[in-house]
Amino acid sequence: MKWFGISKQALAAAVAGAGLTGALVYVPQSFQQADAKQPITIEAPQGAPLSFADLVERVSPAVVSVNVVSEQEVSGMGNMEQFFDRFRGLPGFDDYMQEREQEEGEDSQPRTREARSLGSGFFISDQGYIVTNNHVVQDATEIEVVLEDGRELEATLVGTDPQTDLAVIKVTEPGKYPYVEFETDAELRRGDWVVALGNPFGLGGTATAGILSADGRELGGDSPYTDFLQIDAAINRGNSGGPTFDLHGRVVGVNTAIFSPTGGSVGIGFAIPAELAVEVTSALIKDGKVSRGWLGVTIQDVTDDMAEAQGLAEVRGAIIADVNDESPARKAGLKRGDVILSVNGRDTTDATSVTRMVGKLLAGSKNEFTVLRDGKRQKISVTVGERPVDPNALVPSSRDSSGSSGGDAEEGPLGVSLRPLDSTARQALGLDEDEAGLIIGDIDNDSPLYEAGLRPGMAILSASYIPLKSVKDLEKAIDEAKAKGRDKILLAVRNGQRTQFVTPEITSSSED
Repeated sequence: MKWFGISKQALAAAVAGAGLTGALVYVPQSFQQADAKQPITIEAPQGAPLSFADLVERVSPAVVSVNVVSEQEVSGMGNMEQFFDRFRGLPGFDDYMQEREQEEGEDSQPRTREARSLGSGFFISDQGYIVTNNHVVQDATEIEVVLEDGRELEATLVGTDPQTDLAVIKVTEPGKYPYVEFETDAELRRGDWVVALGNPFGLGGTATAGILSADGRELGGDSPYTDFLQIDAAINRGNSGGPTFDLHGRVVGVNTAIFSPTGGSVGIGFAIPAELAVEVTSALIKDGKVSRGWLGVTIQDVTDDMAEAQGLAEVRGAIIADVNDESPARKAGLKRGDVILSVNGRDTTDATSVTRMVGKLLAGSKNEFTVLRDGKRQKISVTVGERPVDPNALVPSSRDSSGSSGGDAEEGPLGVSLRPLDSTARQALGLDEDEAGLIIGDIDNDSPLYEAGLRPGMAILSASYIPLKSVKDLEKAIDEAKAKGRDKILLAVRNGQRTQFVTPEITSSSED
């Protein structure tokens, strides 16, 4: 299973990934002596089955264990590097390590070693197609599946989709295989029973039961296209890629992650919903990949503070922070500061909804975007492109230069000194040659700009969408916002080669 956190930091440190590590814990149990004169009887709760045995027996033949061999790169010292790190800095140690590396020569260079991992999967057709997780088969050199009857079959990779953590593999041995179907019509409700099957810690054929705890969970990170199902059926390492069933034996989710401070199940597991899994796996079987629409923009949620700073009554949509060069968005005329309100007539709610809407568009198709620009709605026709494998690779990374340029900084409002961008700073920040903006020189620790995250070397590009060519432009924008009774102002701030909108307080200025 993957590791996620409740917050972006905590969740990233707490969710467990697919692997075979752990220990069996035997807990003493005590039982109350039954009265021999009275038989023990159990009644099922209202709406619950007395046993899941029939369901498990029916679907188990379609569930498999997935054994993967992959190659991992290690240094010449292998796992000893972490051991040696604790001694670095001691007198003479660095000289010793340098001599050691010279003696080892080629042995000190990175090399690969064989690694093994375990996961789960399930047949979705009688032709041998199996669904599992991308992180289970990622970088696999060999894939073997173990059926319920103990047969070990070789499998090949059909396709993967890292964005949803789904993958399809296929057994090479011809034949007809038992399979299960996805359930995409019935709507699960919180509290509905679910049953998970898989291969936790290598214990194949393990069944656990629980309820749907919540749906529509967003875990962020590398999963912008998925609203996860949260279940409390026990999910552990090795369950990755296994199915979650409803009481009719239909697959409602693909197990992919757990929240866990310990690495074991604490009753918070996450599954990819069946509707998305059907869409992705069908594309993988057909084309070996998933093609998604692409705008080529960096977007943020429109927050309450942003709406207040702009005098907006409604708070929704996504604001464009950056537009990539040669992107479909730039060619169509979308600009930094545009708020995307709808796509083809469907209202957006936040940056995630925009990402998903655009991702479902066909590459090369023409689509209508409604944006808010300078307080007015505009409709812009955009021909979307195909999403690159790594869109971030198209955005220049931050350079060593902080973006600062020569010249004296001028004292500005809100406890900051500023100077206009020059060609050197624009190049360092990845901006167009004619882009306006002000480089931050010094900033007071009690400045509202400092509290908003601004630091020396960053550039303020605009205030309330007004390009800043001088300190007077910023002062004017702040005065106009105050005259309209606003407590905050919307600033476009360039940090490295990425832009972000922030909304610092303006009423706390020392000028007041």
